[in-house]
Order: sequence, then C-alpha cells, then structure tokens
Amino acid sequence: MPQTPPFSAMFDSSGYNRNLYQAAEAGCAGLCYHDNNLLSGSLEALIQHLVPNVDYYPDRTYIFTFLLSSRLFVHPYELMAKVCHLCVEHQRPSDPSSDKNQIRKIAPKILQLLTEWTETFPYDFRDERMMRNLKDLAHQIASGEETYRKNVHQMIQGLVRKLATLSQYEEVLAKISSTSTDRLTVLKTKPQSIQRDIITVCSDPYTLAQQLTHIELERLNYIGPEEFVQAFVQKDPLDNDKSCYSERKKTRNLEAYVEWFNRLSYLVATEICMPVKKKHRARMIEYFIDVARECFNIGNFNSLMAIISGMNMSPVSRLKKTWAKVKTAKFDVLEHQMDPSSNFYNYRTALRGAAQRSLTAHSSREKIVIPFFSLLIKDIYFLNEGCANRLPNGHVNFEKFWELAKQVSEFMTWKQVECPFERDRKILQYLLTVPVFSEDALYLASYESEGPENHIEKDRWKSLRSSLLGRV
Repeated sequence: MPQTPPFSAMFDSSGYNRNLYQAAEAGCAGLCYHDNNLLSGSLEALIQHLVPNVDYYPDRTYIFTFLLSSRLFVHPYELMAKVCHLCVEHQRPSDPSSDKNQIRKIAPKILQLLTEWTETFPYDFRDERMMRNLKDLAHQIASGEETYRKNVHQMIQGLVRKLATLSQYEEVLAKISSTSTDRLTVLKTKPQSIQRDIITVCSDPYTLAQQLTHIELERLNYIGPEEFVQAFVQKDPLDNDKSCYSERKKTRNLEAYVEWFNRLSYLVATEICMPVKKKHRARMIEYFIDVARECFNIGNFNSLMAIISGMNMSPVSRLKKTWAKVKTAKFDVLEHQMDPSSNFYNYRTALRGAAQRSLTAHSSREKIVIPFFSLLIKDIYFLNEGCANRLPNGHVNFEKFWELAKQVSEFMTWKQVECPFERDRKILQYLLTVPVFSEDALYLASYESEGPENHIEKDRWKSLRSSLLGRV
C-alpha cells in the first residue's frame, strides 16, 4: 500500500506539475489537451479521469486540483457517489475467470485515492453522506484481503481523529469568543492600577513574536484548502439545484483566522492607548516595533501586518506627542517592507525570499512562512473573478484551476510546519482572551491621553464620554 507523500512532494524544482500520466487515458473523450497539459473537459470526463482502473492511476496534482475545484460544480457527496459507482464498475471483471486478479490489481489504487481524499480534504467527510459512501466502498475493498482491511481501518481511524480534533478546536474558539468583553467594561470595574498590560505578562518582544507565531501556525493548520474555493462560491450556470447551494459556504476556520488578525490589530492599539503616561505609551510603541521586527525575521508576515495595522489606526496615529518620544527609524523600515504600493511589491519580494529559505531549510525555524493572509485571499479572489469557470462549450476551464491549485498548494506546505518555539500558556492565554477596546473606546482613550485638536474631535470626545462613560 503506497503512502501518500508529503505535500511538498507534489512540486518539482520548476514548480507545479501539470503533466498528467495519461497512460490508458491518452485520448479520453471529453478532455482537451495542449502540449500534454489538460486544459479543459466536461465534468463527467474529468470525474472519470479521477477514478483509477487496472492500468491507470491519476497524477497527484490532478487529484488535488480536481477535488479542490470540483465543488464549484458538484457537491463533494455527489462526487463521492459517482466515484463509488465508477470504482465498482471498474472492479467488475470483463472475464469472470480473472475476477480475483482484477480486484487485487485495482483495490490498492482505489484505496490510495480514498486515502488522498481523506488526508487532504478531511472536512468533506463531516457530511454523513460522504462518510457513509466512504465506509461502503472501503468495506467492499476490505472484504477481499486481510492487508486491505488493516489499511482501510487505519485510513478511517485517521480521518475520525482529524474530525474530532477539529471539533475540539471549534469548541475552544467558541469559548474564547463567548468570554471576550470590551476592555472599557473591565476598566470600569477594576481600577487601572491593577490592570495588567502586555509588557508585565511578557517583557521580551522576541518571546512575544514566538508566541504569536504559535497562534498563527495553529490557526493556519485548521484551514481546509477547500475553504479558499468555498469562500467565493457562486451559482454554476449548469446547476439547477438552488436549495442546497448555501451548504457549500463552509469557511469557518478561514473566517476565524481573519478575526484573529483583527483582534491582534485592536489588541496592539488598546495596549498603546491605555497607559495614562506619555512615556509608558512611547515605551509600548517601541516594544511593538521590536515584536514586529522579530515577526519579520521569523517569516510571520501576518502578525507583522496586524501589528502595523494596529499602530496605524487613527486613535494611535493621532498621538503626536507620544510618537515624538519614539525612535521611529525601525518602524519606517517595517512600513516600507509592507508598503501596499505596486501591489505590495516589497512584501511579495520578502515572501518569495522566505519561501525560498523554507525550501532549503535545515531547521523548523527556517521553514516558517506565514503569509499576510488577507492579501492571499484577495489574490485568490481576483484569480477566481478574472477567469470563467466554464468555457463557452460548457467545458470546465481546467487551466484556471491549475493556477488556483498552485496558489492553494503552496499555502498547504506552509501550514504544515511545526512551530519550533516553546509554548508559554500564560502569554498565549493573554493574547487570545484579554479584553480589547472597541473602536469607540480606542478613540475615547486616545482623546483622554492627548486632548482633541479641533471642533470635530471635541464633539466626538463629548459624545463618546457621554455614551461610554455616562459623563458629560
């Protein structure tokens, strides 16, 4: 039984492998090739191309690309039903005397396909219909040989474990969001003197950058590749079934990761606006500049961008007297790296450098690449919007999906990196659960620290004091 190779093995040095092992499928009806690259095909022909037979097993890049993109045209459970039907058909021998032999040849290939599906897209199997089909087909394979029985058992156990871990993760996320409160509410009940700030919890900016990287890698790890496609699902013109369409929009882990970015930005702004004394605020800004620099060195671009976003929020950037006490040269360098002009040219160059370092890395630390996530989603969105899913002849535009799979598979290699830093529960707890200011509370804290500068700010300050503090 061949093992599914690690994700990075899908690439050769020149990048994504589009060439398919065409073996018995070379002239398959309904598929269009150019220079041995599959460009398009009817949905039925593409499904047939996914299913192994005695002489053929699909290329791994094709399996990933088709399973990723097919959900725009057909529900995973419907695809699974079709795959099961075709597998059973292929197992039927043309010559009754070769019965056992044929099944022995094809069973490990079907098992390998199912293993790749369960390992790369495990969340598809949260659907009971998927799980039922998987178990039925696996049972048919296992009934023939003892060896297959063991492999089938391992595959299903592995899948069940993954889904159980996902459920636990979702429970933790739900618990964190249900206990989160506004920092202002806490300040009203607790005097400021016994309020902790981030420097009292973690005085070393390098350690904080490492703990942020823990959170980033954990959250990245739970995002399924299919969520990138499901985030942009639109109606397929050839799909008449409207009722179950919304089922495909399953993107909760991707959304939780975007929420984490926003939380980190607000946490940074809160920590800077909270101190009463100017020198404490300046010290906090310098602390976060050091954290951001270390995030850059680690390859954690998402935390880096969240910290810069927090420091650029209006309630923080308007604190001119505070900023006057800060040595900003290091911050200017970071802002230059993450400058959005020329479509984030500087950041993309740094990301390529980190990705290159990751490929030749000798230690887990050098393998870390955590992309600026909102930009990754935006890139995938524009790729999706820029090309039609189907060609005028009704064929699936597979050339588009090669590109999509290439972007998503790169992310897949990055999300599988083990975090090399030691966990610090106390710091992680603080980062994930400490209350943060809302936008209004941030403005109020900012005006209380450095008074309003014009009539518009004065009016806003008065209205915030009255609504948030009950004072005029």
